[in-house]
Amino acid sequence: MASEPHQFRIEDLIHAGQTDMAEYVSLRDQRVMRMTLPPLPVQKAIAQILGTLDDKIELNRRMNATLEATARALFQSWFVDFDSVRAKLDGRKPTGLDEAAAVLFPAHFEDSPLGPIPQGWTSGTIDGIGTNPRRGVQPKDIGPNTPYVALEHMPRRSIGTRDWDESADVASGKSVFRKGEILFGKLRPYFHKVGVGPVDGVCSTDILVLTPKSQEWFGFLLGRASSDELIQFTDLASTGTKMPRTNCSDIRSFKVALPPKAIAGAFSLMIEPMIERIIANIHESRTLASLHDALLPMLLNGELRLETIPT
Repeated sequence: MASEPHQFRIEDLIHAGQTDMAEYVSLRDQRVMRMTLPPLPVQKAIAQILGTLDDKIELNRRMNATLEATARALFQSWFVDFDSVRAKLDGRKPTGLDEAAAVLFPAHFEDSPLGPIPQGWTSGTIDGIGTNPRRGVQPKDIGPNTPYVALEHMPRRSIGTRDWDESADVASGKSVFRKGEILFGKLRPYFHKVGVGPVDGVCSTDILVLTPKSQEWFGFLLGRASSDELIQFTDLASTGTKMPRTNCSDIRSFKVALPPKAIAGAFSLMIEPMIERIIANIHESRTLASLHDALLPMLLNGELRLETIPT
């Protein structure tokens, strides 16, 4: 263009009049807006820097998806399909287990109210291994920078809770949760919102906090709480037509085949590093996303200059 580019301010266009709608710029005005852009080599350098951050965030997302899939597959093998028991029953060596874990599994099944279960296991309920700590808190007792998890922050069918806000605007009673505890969305349970708390914080009362009665049961409780079978069970038991909700009693009454504590503990020891890695990746990705958002305007307006521009 022959003329020098001019940078309009949005505030000037709004003040110019066209509409009573605050903070609205018409499509016609948007079409005539001009902006000053850095030289193309600088644009490419900025894209390369920010793209590196985006790539790392995407890598963390894919790593977490793989870790979750691995944890679910292990739970299915140990506690649903009973692969190690079936292998021993057939005279085969259990796969994917070290000797210390393999020796814990029996070589036979026995009848139970739930059908055939591994010998020495018991027919029980979630109530036998987990509890809801019921730590209610009022807004006046919540610090303004306390992380707050609402139901909309929890992704579907993923144990990695990636989002949360600060509790500055919380206006009603909430529940306290601690990092590593299990969060279960009780409103419309068919949404399948079950995850692990990534921080200490407070959550909506539409989220139940679940904790194992001892640390050995953490992995088993997480696997059961996030299973399709328990979600379907609580969905059928939920009350309310427009806003169906489940409750702790429904979850506690869910029948399960309980392994000996030694097996449950071995499973928890196996997946706890995976959960810790998932949480660490979530925190890293949030930090990188904040850095990306902070760098972009500083790089575009020249406040932060690039010393070396690749050609």
